[in-house]
Amino acid sequence: MARRLVTGAELLLWWAALTLLWIVLIGPVDTLEWLVGAGAGLIAAAVACRARRAAGAR
Repeated sequence: MARRLVTGAELLLWWAALTLLWIVLIGPVDTLEWLVGAGAGLIAAAVACRARRAAGAR
């Protein structure tokens, strides 16, 4: 259970950071750009978590 919480927190932090980066880099935003940024951030966050775990397993 604790591992799931850590994984969820890590995913949430990656998602927030990557979504914020998307919004900052894109400039003036509207609702559609927020949704696209959040979706792209979620996909990138999942990949970042998997990559970190794969690199740590060595």
